[in-house]
Amino acid sequence: MTDPFSSTGSKAPPKPFTVNEGRREVRSFVLRQGRFTPAQQRAFDERWPRFGLDFTGQPRDLDTTFGRDAGKVMEIGFGNGTALRFAAQQDPTRDYIGMEVHAPGVGRLLNALADDDAGNVRLYHHDAVEVLEQEIADGALDEVRIYFPDPWHKKRHNKRRLLQPAFAELLVRKLRPGGRLHCATDWEDYAEQMWDVLDATAGLVNRAGPRGHVPRPEWRPQTHFETRGQKLGHGVWDLLYDRT
Repeated sequence: MTDPFSSTGSKAPPKPFTVNEGRREVRSFVLRQGRFTPAQQRAFDERWPRFGLDFTGQPRDLDTTFGRDAGKVMEIGFGNGTALRFAAQQDPTRDYIGMEVHAPGVGRLLNALADDDAGNVRLYHHDAVEVLEQEIADGALDEVRIYFPDPWHKKRHNKRRLLQPAFAELLVRKLRPGGRLHCATDWEDYAEQMWDVLDATAGLVNRAGPRGHVPRPEWRPQTHFETRGQKLGHGVWDLLYDRT
């Protein structure tokens, strides 16, 4: 599957851009910005005040942010926003928080949310680790979704993968008891690492049993990369964990 963070281009990221490279030894991403279109720039200029959440480093009251008391679902690394947009449309009773550092993807989703007149979606353009640590209260999330994170497929780069023990422990803290973690990958080696980490994380129980996975749930739309990969015989692994 194509990594949504791997595009190349000559244009600099637009404002607002809150990521300060080199600030953390361990980050949830490596920034490789792609081409930024005029329409995406206008999205930041015109749509961000409605749909964007500026990182402040202070605890955030999510009920106040959305203006209601409802379940909160967070998608980390939403790429071009297809799955997040679909989920928000299909599930209007819950509120959705997306996090993505790739500016063109954020701009594209901002425009889509405006087209939908979506009231239940807000976006961060910032590092997921910092947002979770500093702005999201413990037990505030009903669900966390991480779909096709960068696989860092070279063995010497495996340590850069997002799903590491410390990050899994952070997710457990932010999920309410009874909440859910849903991860998906099309790299078998990464699925193996996810099992190694998540099956061993206190507070998480694999719904399919140890080292188990489930068919693609109806709330995750199939991507065109996924469809192409399956035609070539590639596998996809959906892992569901319940927060005890």
